[in-house]
Amino acid sequence: MIVRFLFIGIFSLLTTSASAQLPGLEAMIPAGDGAVSGRIIQLVALLTVLSLAPGLLIMVTSFTRFVVALSFLRSGLGLQSTPANLFLISLSLFMTFYVMAPTFDRAWQDGIRPLTENRISEAEAFTKVTDPFREFMLTHVRPKDLQTFSDLAVNSFPKPQDESKVDLRILIPAFMISELRRGFEIGFLIALPFLVIDMIVATLVMSMGMMMMPPTVISLPFKILFFVLIDGWNMLIGGLVRSYF
Repeated sequence: MIVRFLFIGIFSLLTTSASAQLPGLEAMIPAGDGAVSGRIIQLVALLTVLSLAPGLLIMVTSFTRFVVALSFLRSGLGLQSTPANLFLISLSLFMTFYVMAPTFDRAWQDGIRPLTENRISEAEAFTKVTDPFREFMLTHVRPKDLQTFSDLAVNSFPKPQDESKVDLRILIPAFMISELRRGFEIGFLIALPFLVIDMIVATLVMSMGMMMMPPTVISLPFKILFFVLIDGWNMLIGGLVRSYF
């Protein structure tokens, strides 16, 4: 009984001290009319951005080109689940961090860090964070794709006086289309030698009268051996990274 009462007393003291340290809801809401609704809108916007963070990563970085090219590699080799999706996505992410490191550093130094230190406002921080990504996308977007979306939005969005300040609603989809196109171009170059191997093996199998033998069963080891002998991983990853520099 003594131990029980002692435990209840300690728990009550801890609860009281923790409650005294926690601020009330009124301390989290600034003074002024409409402050509650404004803070609610900010929280909803924050939760929305956090839920869309993976999509934002795909839209404004080099991730799309990497994952498309690696997917073509797996299809060209004729492998259904090797390498696994987890490996391909993880490799694409690390390659993205490598390529985008200068952009991430600028966004942190110019926008996020001053915002956390209360040196700039949210609106100014948004501009300083998006400017490095805007420059990166403008460097790698295809002019034809950018012009297409600019023409489609001629009556929706105002035309900027400075070409380096293109509206993100125009720049982001144009950049994604450009990355998909470049990824498919790289995928064609990846799949072409494997297609040649499949055709040679299929011709040999047909000439030998092995009608019931699937050519892919025989060509798979040769494609893997060919890819290993030419040091394919080094060539592919190096070429993908160098395509941004």
